[in-house]
Amino acid sequence: MNTQTSRPEIPFTSLSGWPMLPLILALGLTTPILMISQVLPDVPAWGAVAVSAGVLAFVLLFGFFIVSPNTARVLVLFGTYRGTERRDGLHWTNPFTLRHRVSLKAHNLNGQKIKVNDLLGNPIEIAAVVVWQVRDTGRAMFDVENFEEFVAVQSEAALRQLASAHPYDDGQSADVKTTLRGSSNEVARELAAALEQRLERAGVEVLEARLSHLAYAAEIASAMLQRQQASAVIAARQMIVEGAVGMVEMALAELSKKAVVHLDDERKAQLVGNLLVVLCAHENPQPVLNTGSLYT
Repeated sequence: MNTQTSRPEIPFTSLSGWPMLPLILALGLTTPILMISQVLPDVPAWGAVAVSAGVLAFVLLFGFFIVSPNTARVLVLFGTYRGTERRDGLHWTNPFTLRHRVSLKAHNLNGQKIKVNDLLGNPIEIAAVVVWQVRDTGRAMFDVENFEEFVAVQSEAALRQLASAHPYDDGQSADVKTTLRGSSNEVARELAAALEQRLERAGVEVLEARLSHLAYAAEIASAMLQRQQASAVIAARQMIVEGAVGMVEMALAELSKKAVVHLDDERKAQLVGNLLVVLCAHENPQPVLNTGSLYT
């Protein structure tokens, strides 16, 4: 069984194309000059020399290639990886060398919305945006079939794994505190780390990864919305009750401190009940005038 070996990037220094350009042009002009001027017509070998020079110049012209900014050229000669040229400008190399262009610019992958179950099994819709760039051109070209498709597939796989490892919202799981909706920064860092590990084989560096879409699936969205509304109402009521109790304590303390009235336990209980009704009521209470006594 053959084991696949990695092909890391090898720097390659090609010849500058500018000195080679006049040399090849001069060689190419040799043919018409010899043919037109008919130098040494008595020597037939000069005709063969002229034709050979023209053919050689034509072949050498295919050795020129241009490297644009933020791009690289991966050079392969007869199936052998010779190296990667990253320097900008006009270059020349063996005309029989294949020169694959690889972009070194930052790429945006706007992932499609996918449906997956979260940690608790709730179906959710999730999508992510990944910013990536090629770091190792050798691995990108030779270790994977198509590095752009590889990035897309691995990004979706990492996103599915991330979504299934966390609950959607806070308070749904006591074991996992990091949630998809409430811990966006932690989730983004975890997604970037998972992608970095998966894409290392392709020589790709992850610059940024964040969730671009997160929602419950349509079949449970209505029920989950009611659950969120109920949780919000409970939290609001809890805050109101805590504030009302503090205000009642403060009222009783002030009444006792200033000796406005002397209240026994039964009257304190009635006062506390009335204050809690006033402070916690959803609607404005209707006052009732009591003209009698508490004990009659």
